[in-house]
Amino acid sequence: MAQSEGSSPGRKVIQIDISSDTVCPWCFVGKRNLDKAIASSKDQFDFEIRWHPFFLNPSAPKEGVSKAEFYKNKFGPRSEQIKARMTEIFRGLGLEYDISGLTGNTLDSHRLIYFAGKQGLDKQHNLVEELCLGYFTQGKYIGDQEFLVESTKKVGVEGAAEFLQDPNNGLNEVNEEFRKYSAHISGVPYYVINGKQQLSGGQPPEVFLKAFQAAAV
Repeated sequence: MAQSEGSSPGRKVIQIDISSDTVCPWCFVGKRNLDKAIASSKDQFDFEIRWHPFFLNPSAPKEGVSKAEFYKNKFGPRSEQIKARMTEIFRGLGLEYDISGLTGNTLDSHRLIYFAGKQGLDKQHNLVEELCLGYFTQGKYIGDQEFLVESTKKVGVEGAAEFLQDPNNGLNEVNEEFRKYSAHISGVPYYVINGKQQLSGGQPPEVFLKAFQAAAV
């Protein structure tokens, strides 16, 4: 389990606010490294992790476009180099980086992450894992409601299909969270630890460990 919903006697609570987008590979890398740091610190701290929305491409089409073509258009000749680098990094995490399938608008995924958080921070954290596994390693489309609902079922979130049916459900809350946590930043992942330690990028576990110690003082 990545986090605790309640604090244990004698342990300090580490609160982590994460701004991310579900199509950002470095956000997944950062999450995996954060999880490693948490696993090696759980005898010292209790953790409260909250995920907040960021939109790398807010005008991305809802119907989706080819992921491979999108990267070629965005990065040009560098796209193959970037793919090779991410493939290497993902293999270091025991994962196969997959750019097949579609990419596109991430609003529904952020609505669902918000919805999962209302049922428990642990469920929210685990849902982010499932969404990233599907999108980055299985060629799933982040805007596909069937995939989104399937992911929620794996982590015990109830009522997701009904929630997603109304496009207004969670919309105000997602926009408010963006304004509060993400409007002032230019890239993700971005972490605020106990309101005072800020980190950005897919940091290695040891960087998170140092930040935990500093934030607990």
